[in-house]
Amino acid sequence: MVKSFKDLLVWQKAMELVKLCYLITEQLPKHEMYALADQVRRAAVSIPSNIAEGSKRHNSKEFHHFCGIAQGSAAELETQLILISDLHENIVTDDALALLSEVQRMLTRLSQSLRLKTNH
Repeated sequence: MVKSFKDLLVWQKAMELVKLCYLITEQLPKHEMYALADQVRRAAVSIPSNIAEGSKRHNSKEFHHFCGIAQGSAAELETQLILISDLHENIVTDDALALLSEVQRMLTRLSQSLRLKTNH
């Protein structure tokens, strides 16, 4: 039984991802700090934040909705990490992209589970 969003493995992995993204953005050149770095950080933070908010709604339909928002942020983050990799070949994003992929799969499974609950 999950007592808190902090018990959700997907939230824990998403928090790890945020930390990785902060490490990546710290490597960006100064001119990227207020554009790309800010976007990456916001998208990364949005994933566990929406999982947390949705879990506190105590309603499977609303939680499912917030998981969808988290999935959108994950897609945005994936795009930004690919862009960093393309623009800055010296910055390695492989670990973050691998963890992001895992989080995306976990979010998909959570969303499917919540959808089943709302249909019953």
